[in-house]
Amino acid sequence: MAKKILIMEDEKILRELLEKKLKERNYEVITASDGEEGFLKLKNEKPDLVLLDIIMPKMSGFEVLEKTQKDAQISKIPVIIVSNSGQPVEISRAIELGVKDYLIKTEFDPQEVIQKVQKQIGE
Repeated sequence: MAKKILIMEDEKILRELLEKKLKERNYEVITASDGEEGFLKLKNEKPDLVLLDIIMPKMSGFEVLEKTQKDAQISKIPVIIVSNSGQPVEISRAIELGVKDYLIKTEFDPQEVIQKVQKQIGE
């Protein structure tokens, strides 16, 4: 059965690019364009992994992480941050909130995303 990945990203072009690349690798992909929608999908769908943007409408990535940590049903789902900011303060806060890995949008290529996903949940 295909592993399920939730992409929470408000930038349509990036969200669609990530979705396409992951589907090419036979992952099942769910997307959300804001934190509120994403958190609901996270609770309802219980994906195998989440790709999470930090700066999003309605609820930030940090708020999503904080709510996720308080919910035993979803707190163990691995999260990879996909952010514009590579600020050490932001990264260390994300790691404190249980994030497994992170990518800086300006520096990554889709293949790197695939590698990080595979490292967390396999094929």
